[in-house]
Amino acid sequence: MRLSSVLLVLSVSCFASYAADACDCSHFPIKPTACVPECLRDRLNAAADVLASFNGAPDKSVPQELIAKAECVVIVPGVKKASFTVGAQYGHGFAVCRRGSGPGWTAPAAIRMEGGSFGFQLGVSGGDLLLLVMNRSGVKRLLGNKSTLGDEATVAAGPVGREGIAQTDALMHAEVLSYARSAGSIAGISLLGATIRPDDEVNQQLYGQAVSNREVLTGEVKATAAASKLEAVLSRDLTRTAR
Repeated sequence: MRLSSVLLVLSVSCFASYAADACDCSHFPIKPTACVPECLRDRLNAAADVLASFNGAPDKSVPQELIAKAECVVIVPGVKKASFTVGAQYGHGFAVCRRGSGPGWTAPAAIRMEGGSFGFQLGVSGGDLLLLVMNRSGVKRLLGNKSTLGDEATVAAGPVGREGIAQTDALMHAEVLSYARSAGSIAGISLLGATIRPDDEVNQQLYGQAVSNREVLTGEVKATAAASKLEAVLSRDLTRTAR
């Protein structure tokens, strides 16, 4: 009887250890609850890595002039073409905005993207998405419950590299400039018809209570330790030049 009890305890312990090691952080909302801290940290770190990757060599990256002017950025890591079916949730990511008063950025707000046809522009391997929200009207739309790119919010494929800088004047009327990174290459991408929505369930998992994207992106919510790497990349790479 004692041996059976010992074996049962060992089996439960091994299963719990296996379950902890087997967290699948690619699906949202995150389940089981034990995986939430690990997966949120991993996804926020992935967003930080994606953001840094768009700001590489001057002739192959997003022009620094545009980054300096952006009011908000939306980062969607690891969009997979396999998920592109009618009505599918194409990707989950995070948005951050510049603080209304003083330097720095707000805490990240969880978002999800759906619709549109951008999946077919990413290639077989999928890729990462970066959106620059360039003006206050674009910010206002991002703070709402849903924004459809090309409908409520004007969107354009963003220019890349030094040559792209010359094109920026013609694109400055756009509220959102959009980019994709696939197989190591960065390019502007059309996101017409795609929608951006708050991911309320992930926000609740991240902040431990129900919060809206408006609250997060207007600076009413403090960032958690899980976002420390993303905060570091924002401070290092997305500085704003004096106007």
